[in-house]
Amino acid sequence: MYLSICKKMGGSKRGFIKISNDKKGFNSSVYEEDSLPLVSAEENLLALVIGDEDQPTPINSMPIMSSFNDRIRPILDAVDQLRNLKVMKEGIQLPTIVVVGDQSSGKSSVLESLASISLPRGQGICTRVPLIMRLQHNTSIIPEIFLEFNGKTIQTDEANVADAINIATEEIAGGGKGISNAPLTLVVKKNGVPDLTMVDLPGITRVPVHGQPDNIYEQIAEIVMHYIQPEESIILNVLPASVDFTTCESIRMSRQVDKTGQRTLAVVTKADKAPEGLLEKVTADDVNIGLGYVCVRNRIGDESYDNARMEEANMFATHPLLSRIDKSIVGIPVLAKKLMQIQATIMAKCWPEIVGKINEKLNDNVEELNRMPKAMSSVAEFLTAFMQVIGSCKESLRKILVRGEYDEYPDDRKMHGVARVAEMFNQYSDDLLNCPESDHTRNFLMDEIRVLDEAKAIELPNFLPRFTFLSLLQRKVEGVSHIPFGFVEKVWAYFENLVLSVSKYHTENYPQVLLTTKRACQNLMVKMREQSIEWVSEIVQMEKLTDYTSNPEYLNEWNMLMSHRQAFIDHVQKNESSKMKIDGFGEVDIGNLKEYQPLLSSAFDLKMRMTAYWKIVLRRLVDCMALHLQLSVRNLVNKELEKEIVTALMGTNGGKLEMMLEEAPSVAAKRRRLNASIELLREARDVLSNIMDTVSA
Repeated sequence: MYLSICKKMGGSKRGFIKISNDKKGFNSSVYEEDSLPLVSAEENLLALVIGDEDQPTPINSMPIMSSFNDRIRPILDAVDQLRNLKVMKEGIQLPTIVVVGDQSSGKSSVLESLASISLPRGQGICTRVPLIMRLQHNTSIIPEIFLEFNGKTIQTDEANVADAINIATEEIAGGGKGISNAPLTLVVKKNGVPDLTMVDLPGITRVPVHGQPDNIYEQIAEIVMHYIQPEESIILNVLPASVDFTTCESIRMSRQVDKTGQRTLAVVTKADKAPEGLLEKVTADDVNIGLGYVCVRNRIGDESYDNARMEEANMFATHPLLSRIDKSIVGIPVLAKKLMQIQATIMAKCWPEIVGKINEKLNDNVEELNRMPKAMSSVAEFLTAFMQVIGSCKESLRKILVRGEYDEYPDDRKMHGVARVAEMFNQYSDDLLNCPESDHTRNFLMDEIRVLDEAKAIELPNFLPRFTFLSLLQRKVEGVSHIPFGFVEKVWAYFENLVLSVSKYHTENYPQVLLTTKRACQNLMVKMREQSIEWVSEIVQMEKLTDYTSNPEYLNEWNMLMSHRQAFIDHVQKNESSKMKIDGFGEVDIGNLKEYQPLLSSAFDLKMRMTAYWKIVLRRLVDCMALHLQLSVRNLVNKELEKEIVTALMGTNGGKLEMMLEEAPSVAAKRRRLNASIELLREARDVLSNIMDTVSA
């Protein structure tokens, strides 16, 4: 739909507001006739509700009325409805006029003059809870006044409104003089009042009186800061004319959150009590009030509100000092119109953002709720969900441990299973190659000479007893056996953490399944770790007890190494140096070998056999471990995991699957929170829909 407007700021050219409503929410834009968009959404609303803001406000206008009351009312009602819905707890800030001031600054008198009703008066803090005042012009001659708090509505009238507020305050904040941050709403529908919504806060006091808590200042300061902190809040700072503005606590607080003063308006009360120097105060602006000042006269005694405004107008017109103050910043009527214009401006500024945030928050919550698992009500639904969970776990583990795909955990390197296992496996291989048993230059030939010396017997010479080779082999295998055992422990500990993380991720919404799955996974990891340890024990025992290979590289390597035997023996006999370089070994120490010349030839042969065969042993330990891991992982993912979990599940609670249907408390709470939030935001969207229809009409 289109709404014709005349935009003051840009001249009198006619344009159109396009207001659209779709599934995603409400949008608005402005077009000139036959042109592209002209102004922003906030300017559209501003043009609609402000009207001709340059028209002067008659000082003696009775009652207080602005020409744009009827235009701003729908927008203000919408904001009030959103406030009643408590959309602010969804992180959506609403434009608010917040009334602050030091104790006895005249706040109540200002609000009374705007609302034309009596508010609680007395010594000390009169306002003990945030009082949300909703003023609405009503053509009926009979005012309608009621209070809203604690989920109930209390009707009252002009004569009893102050007592009704006191009773409601005691119910909210308790008896005595304590305060509360729970709000009380006062709705005043009365002929002649300006269309305004304001939040009146307790007056700021530093010294507690009898009956007040010692930290009364801190309590009030916390409430004040909570309301004035949001950028959407307009701060109405009430200042007595008789004080130095720079010393006011309310000024200090407002400057903490509004350093430039761009959202602060000051009302100077009791102008008749301290007229001297007031003009200089409001023109000097030592406290940086960006929205300006309005000076007013407080109602005295039993004056009627009409008489009070007449006296106020007369005072600012005739008083020798006060008459010098510009008439555009004096009087309750000026304050009323200024507040309505500021209110309209801030609403126009915030409205598109409010609409956008409500739509965005609603869509996000609906998507999040849809991503949550369906609440189950039958065993069939549970079994279906359970098989989906198992399938999801298996597929995630296939990606992580078999295929090396990490799209589910792109930034979590611990979950990149294939890469991490490859790193551990490479380290395992390096540990075998770099261990002391693989250093063939260490104590060159000495181990072989000792074994041969102990193997001598009355027999034909030049025979190498087989048990000498096995003795050396067993000692070396035993020396490296801790490496494969340690690797198996390490890699299965990693598998356990990874499997538990994946299973937890897929079952966290089902607490009973989560616990059962966790126990099943832990039991399975223990079994498979024990199987791997048993397999390593068999491999180590086989390598210690046998010395066989069909790999031709053994003989090729041995023959190549043996080709240096005679040169080696000659070098030792000549005793030319204590070092010698041998292909396949590098430089070795031979200085202490000359005294063992009878055993050198056999020791060299035994050393070369062991060197050639040790390469085969290490290769088998590495290759077999790789094959074993691959098989174990595939068995884990494809067979063992599902079997273990299903067995554990059927054994839990005697197979009573109904026990598994219960949601986790955190999941149930999250579901309730999302449903409540979605319901609230949909109501808020309906409010927006209604206001758009009203404005366009």
